[in-house]
Amino acid sequence: MNADPLEDGRIRCPWAVDGAGSRIYRDYHDEEWGRPLRGRDELFERLCLEAFQSGLSWITVLRKREAFRTAFSGFDVEAVARFGADDVERLLADPGIVRNRAKIEACIANAGAVLELTDTDLDSLLWSFAPEPRPRRLRRVDEVPAVTEESTAMAKELKRRGFKFVGPTTAYALMQATGMVDDHLLDCWVEVRR
Repeated sequence: MNADPLEDGRIRCPWAVDGAGSRIYRDYHDEEWGRPLRGRDELFERLCLEAFQSGLSWITVLRKREAFRTAFSGFDVEAVARFGADDVERLLADPGIVRNRAKIEACIANAGAVLELTDTDLDSLLWSFAPEPRPRRLRRVDEVPAVTEESTAMAKELKRRGFKFVGPTTAYALMQATGMVDDHLLDCWVEVRR
């Protein structure tokens, strides 16, 4: 664990205090990451943002988050599902977001996949893969997995249902971000209750 460079005396997970953008990381770590998140559109946003982050630094996505929200109609599932070719071109021309055609098209396709869920809803589907809480928090960053049995199963099921850009690593990052798992380290001040 590292002491916070912003000097409030709290110990945080190292990724939240290392490198450029530490205030953005700190606020995200303290207020959102690992806290249980529910709601269709809220989870859809996180699913999209995790896909956009693939291959990039998370700080890139955090810095562009408000632009993403504007570009993708607040991640309203119905609105995004109606996006067509003109919207794809509009998004590819938007310097405020990550301009990757495959990721943009995946986000739009995933909105359609959410609307096609008939036997469940996105909230219930995603949370059905949440593992039992660990008996104790992990001590070191190198103990935190990138993929788990549950994230592999989630990715497989999402793909089966027509979702795109959701491999096991992206699924695990989603599980971390939305509190399905608690990967705050042992000494971290943040308390998470599921």
